[in-house]
Amino acid sequence: MSLHCPSCGSPQVSTHLSAMRIAAFIGMLGGALRGAGTILLTGPAIASSGLAKPPNVNLNALSSAILNGLVGAAGGCAMGAQLGEKLDRHVLAHNHCLSCGHRFNQTV
Repeated sequence: MSLHCPSCGSPQVSTHLSAMRIAAFIGMLGGALRGAGTILLTGPAIASSGLAKPPNVNLNALSSAILNGLVGAAGGCAMGAQLGEKLDRHVLAHNHCLSCGHRFNQTV
C-alpha cells in the first residue's frame, strides 16, 4: 500500500517517525535501569546477611546486572517503539507530501 497525499494526490510522501524514535530511546533507558537496578540494589542486602559468601559474589552480581540491563533495554525499546508508532500514526501528523508540503495522518 503506497501513500498518496490527500491534498494533491502525489505519491511522493515522506514519513517522519520522530515519536517512535524518542519513545524507543526512553524505553531502552528505562528498561536498562530497571533491569540493572534490581540486581544492584538487592546485592548489598544479600552480602550483609552474615552468610559465608564465596569470593566471586561481586563478579556474579555484576554479570547479572549487565545481562538484566540488556534484557530490560531490549524489552523497553520494543515497548517504547510500539507506543511511539501508535502516537505517530494516530496523533501526530507524521506524513509529509514532498510535492505540495501538506502534512497529514495516515488513514486506517
